[in-house]
Amino acid sequence: QVQLVESGGGLVQAGDSLRLSCAASGRTFSVYDMGWFRQAPGEEREFVAAISGAGTSIYYANSVKGRFTISRDNAENAAYLQMNNLKPDETAVYFCAGRYRTAKPMSNRSSYDYWGQGTQVTVSS
Repeated sequence: QVQLVESGGGLVQAGDSLRLSCAASGRTFSVYDMGWFRQAPGEEREFVAAISGAGTSIYYANSVKGRFTISRDNAENAAYLQMNNLKPDETAVYFCAGRYRTAKPMSNRSSYDYWGQGTQVTVSS
């Protein structure tokens, strides 16, 4: 069982940066792939970025490539999402998620077993 708690959201202006954190409980954090997803009002939850347990595989949604960076610190049981040059249409609740290693694509939302409660990111124009 893994419990996830996100933090770092807030209100920023277009072009600003934010760093989201995801704190995980448990002693086997390194065996879990970690992903970040976001959900805007009235929209489906969408994939943003993911990182494998050892940090050797990283994937991004095309819309965030070059602006967002996912990372993790297994010694601290934490994952991070650095978001630069934020855009107003990226206003959403951002969720971190964890899954035990599987062959399913890391962008596959249904393959994640554990979810945090989300943190609100609001980008004003």
